[in-house]
Amino acid sequence: MPTKYPPGPVMFDLQGTALAPEDKDKLMSPAAGGIILFTRNYQNPEQLAALVASIRQARPDALIAVDHEGGRVQRFRGGFTRLPPAVRYPTSTDPARLAEAGGWLMAAELRAFDIDFSFAPVLDVECGLSQVIGDRAFAHDPDTVAALALAFLRGMHRAGMAAVGKHFPGHGGVVEDSHLALPIDRRDFAELDKRDLVPFRALIPAGLQGIMPAHVVYEQIDAQPAGFSPFWIREVLRRRLGFAGAVFSDDLSMAGAAFVGHHTDRAHLALAAGCDMVLACNAPEAAEQVLETLSSLPADPARSARLERMRGAFPIARADLLASPGWRAAVDLIAPLSAT
Repeated sequence: MPTKYPPGPVMFDLQGTALAPEDKDKLMSPAAGGIILFTRNYQNPEQLAALVASIRQARPDALIAVDHEGGRVQRFRGGFTRLPPAVRYPTSTDPARLAEAGGWLMAAELRAFDIDFSFAPVLDVECGLSQVIGDRAFAHDPDTVAALALAFLRGMHRAGMAAVGKHFPGHGGVVEDSHLALPIDRRDFAELDKRDLVPFRALIPAGLQGIMPAHVVYEQIDAQPAGFSPFWIREVLRRRLGFAGAVFSDDLSMAGAAFVGHHTDRAHLALAAGCDMVLACNAPEAAEQVLETLSSLPADPARSARLERMRGAFPIARADLLASPGWRAAVDLIAPLSAT
C-alpha cells in the first residue's frame, strides 16, 4: 500500500508519458503534494487515463493539475475540445454565457480524467504591454475581466473543479515575460488597487479556492517579487482582501525567481512568504532537492486544509460526458470563438 501522508508543499512535473520509477520515488516524499502535467505528458486520451491512474495508485492523495486555460495555453489537444483564448469571449453576443460555458467545458473534460484542477482563470488586466499575457487576458477593462472571470469560475465550479486565479496582483502591466526575465512594474499601489486588484477583489468572495502570485517586482511597494513577498501574500491577499484559499507559487525554475538563489532557497522563501505549495518544474534534479529539503517541514493543518479544498468533485466517466447534451451544447456554443 502507498504511504499515507497529508498533502505536502511541493508540486512537481513528469518528464514522459508514463510514471517512471524516479517519479514514483519523488511521490513517496512527505513533501510531495501534487503533480502538474504538461504537453509532453500527453499523447492521447487512453494514455492520459493510464497516467493519471498510475499516479493515483502510487500516491492517492496527490493533487493533479494542469495549465489548460485555452488558446495558447492548452496542454492537451487531440481528444479535447479546442478552447478559445480568453480575449475572444468579449467578442461574442453573450460574453458571460459563453465564458461560463467555456469554464464548464474545460473543467468537465479534465474532470473526466480525474484531474483535480487547472491553473485558471487568468485575472490579469491586459495593458497592451505584456509579451506573455496578451490574449490570455479577458480584456483591458478590469470590470470586464472581473465579470467574465466570474462567469468562467461559475462554469468550473459547476463541473466540480476548484479555480486558481493568476497572476496576483497582476502581470498585465509589464513588458517582460517572467519565464525569461524578472519584470519590474513601476506603478504605485493606488494604481494597482483601482485596476489590477479589481478581478481578485470580485472573485475571492465568490469562492475562488486558489491564487498564484506573479514573479513580478512592484518596485514602489516591495523589493521582492509578489510570490516571495509577505507584504503581498500575508498583508494584501490574506488580510486586506480576506483570501482564505490556497496560494501556489509560480514555477520556481522561471527566470523571475532566479534572483533568490538555488531552487531550495526559492522554495523556502516562497513558503515563508505565505505560499502553501511551490511548483518545481522543468528541472528534475532541482525538484528532487526541493523535495528533500522540505521533507522534514512540520505539518501545517491549516495549509493542508486549504490544499484539500483543491480536490476535484463530481467525477464523471468520459464516455458519459461526451454523450451528454450539456457537453454538446457547450462545444457548439464556443466553437465559433475557437475558429481561426
